[in-house]
Amino acid sequence: MALFNRRAKETTGNAAPAGHVSTPQVDPALAALTGDYAIDPAHSSIGFTVRHAMVTNVRGSFGEHEGTLHLDGADPSRSTATIDVKTASVDTGIADRDGHLRSGDFFDAETFPLMTFRSTGAAFLGGDTYRITGDLTIKDVTRPLSIDLEFNGSATDPYGNQRVGFEGSTQILRSEWGLTWNAALETGGVVVSDKVKLTFDISAIKQA
Repeated sequence: MALFNRRAKETTGNAAPAGHVSTPQVDPALAALTGDYAIDPAHSSIGFTVRHAMVTNVRGSFGEHEGTLHLDGADPSRSTATIDVKTASVDTGIADRDGHLRSGDFFDAETFPLMTFRSTGAAFLGGDTYRITGDLTIKDVTRPLSIDLEFNGSATDPYGNQRVGFEGSTQILRSEWGLTWNAALETGGVVVSDKVKLTFDISAIKQA
């Protein structure tokens, strides 16, 4: 299937009356994408960005993860997602820092090897944008999380696999999941920001 192209379409007809609130319309062609998908970890990334020492950003990712999607092209609210991330696979490019992140100060990867997301709802926001809501579990804390995702399209790869792609991001306060370690700076502030940006770049393959 060629890349799904909605941006090229233009709206025609009379403008809606003043005060009229329209409901986002799902493109009928999305129905062809309905089905079950497996996230392809080799072509997907789950990353994070956090402020360090109040002056710069540290970026990292998780090298080992797996997940599934169920897409309902006719009714996106019926779509679902699950993701399992191995906390020990955290990678910021600095071995000592990665070891600290795996320790009990942060993920405690030996005791809590997985960070998980289980969706509880989905919504079409219009255009190429969707919002998925669910429960994010880090260590022994589960809290709700919403992620806005942009649909990048669908394609058939050289091996005959039908793929879909999404990218998106959200922000969390790590302290809400019990990740509270920090150290004060002599000049004021702290070493690690509480606010963390999570990023998702997902390629998923349709299952037979």
